[in-house]
Amino acid sequence: MPVEHPVDVLSSPSACDDVVLEVRDLCFRYPDGHQVLQGVDLRLCEGEKVALVGPNGAGKSTLMLHLNGILSGEGDVVVMGLPVNRETVARIRGMVGLVFQNPDDQLFSPTVFEDVAFGPLHMGLPEDEIRQRVRAALEAVQMTGFEQRLSHHLSMGQKKRIAIATVLSMRPRLLVLDEPSAGLDPRARRALINLLRDLPQTMLVATHDLLMVRELFPRMIIMDDGRIVADGPTEQLLADEALLTAHGLEMP
Repeated sequence: MPVEHPVDVLSSPSACDDVVLEVRDLCFRYPDGHQVLQGVDLRLCEGEKVALVGPNGAGKSTLMLHLNGILSGEGDVVVMGLPVNRETVARIRGMVGLVFQNPDDQLFSPTVFEDVAFGPLHMGLPEDEIRQRVRAALEAVQMTGFEQRLSHHLSMGQKKRIAIATVLSMRPRLLVLDEPSAGLDPRARRALINLLRDLPQTMLVATHDLLMVRELFPRMIIMDDGRIVADGPTEQLLADEALLTAHGLEMP
């Protein structure tokens, strides 16, 4: 049986006043009947950088797809006090920047400029504002000068930076990234870690890269079998070998 909450849970209501994300009793079942999320409760505070870890099939990606309304289950998801539902989903997607594991799922325009401009363009912003947002987003990910490059000709590390820029141009309050370091060589991985460290947004990152978790994320959440089984200080959870082993993780 999973060991639930072996440490004080940092996502309790008293933990902060400035709540960016709150998930309450979230459950989700796919059409084939498979139950993926089983009563997930989660709270993120302004400025937190939080790692979401667990074995394959734990429900991490499914949870993330609920945070900007791509999936909708039973329970509540609230972003900046706004419940995620059919009426609010357009506003929510401006607040929650979701970066997929495979950047090719996110980059579909002919040029980098068009990819990064896509969100602001569909927000109905004027051209000058769109260009300013694209310039700022590319500067934030250190990809200035790539505006006219073909997205599909870039390296994996460059594509991942551009994918992040496509959501930064929307100026989200919450960044949600799925396995951002997967498939990167050591140099690109180091560059990504430095980038994520410098970004000011509240951040929830699903990853199997526990070395990156130790370096970058003060708080760690462990999911298994559709539930959050532990939520607390990263160093404390990473030191618990029995907990990690029980949930398919290895000590870094």
